[in-house]
Amino acid sequence: MNSRLLTQQSDDYYRIERAIKYIEANFKSRPSLENIARYACLSKFHFERLFKRWAGISPLQFKQFLTLEYAKKKLADSESLLATSYDSGLSAPGRLHDLFVTFDAITPGEFKKQGAGIKIEYGILPTPLGQCLLAVTSRGICFLGFADKSDEISVLEEMYQSWPGASFVENKKRIASYIKQIFGFELSNKSQPFNLLVKGTNFQINVWRALLKIPPGNITSYRKIAEYIGKPTAYRAVGSAIADNPVAYLIPCHRVIAESGKMHGYRWGIARKKALLAREAGLGFSNTE
Repeated sequence: MNSRLLTQQSDDYYRIERAIKYIEANFKSRPSLENIARYACLSKFHFERLFKRWAGISPLQFKQFLTLEYAKKKLADSESLLATSYDSGLSAPGRLHDLFVTFDAITPGEFKKQGAGIKIEYGILPTPLGQCLLAVTSRGICFLGFADKSDEISVLEEMYQSWPGASFVENKKRIASYIKQIFGFELSNKSQPFNLLVKGTNFQINVWRALLKIPPGNITSYRKIAEYIGKPTAYRAVGSAIADNPVAYLIPCHRVIAESGKMHGYRWGIARKKALLAREAGLGFSNTE
């Protein structure tokens, strides 16, 4: 995947995000495709082409994946998802569009040092999900957040505060190679292995490990995650741990929603969460046709 394609997909994403927000604001009136396209400042023809290019499916199929009814069905279908998922490798035999992600947690001694002695290289670059801030160490990726133009400074501050003792060096060239590996696999169908370096409490680490067991195109609830880690009444604490996830997308916190089927509380915006879930569903759908 070249940088020009990533830039195109990033631009596409922001138009799709705008469309999702319009659908949310006007869901009771069931806006037509023509109205949604008009709001995105596109003709119906160009709107359909944009969706196909970004999501691999039509706008109507994409819209279907955003409904409350669809979310409830997926929750019901994934009742035993965590119990049956695989502990290593791809989350199911032969699945396409899975990323093989493992992570190391820093030691208690390293935690006290708050990253002192660690060199972190970072960069803000376009992705199919908008502008992304990615940071890496010699031991793996330590931060991934979506840095939209209006939010770049706050996301940079969040990264700095996550590792206050570390030294930071901007290196877009190195980060570009990671971005292409992370997002390019969707076109090549080749899973890339990624190691992450994360900093958190034992409880947070257990929650984040559980998230890695949710395959793309699937969702589960906060309660199910709490039950899976042996803390069945701690679903609110699970929600807090998910909100503190330092590596968006690769640790797929977007795949956890309320049992009601509603989506809320995503650090990077509810529209992006819906776009992520619908895109993953669409990728799976397009590979079964």
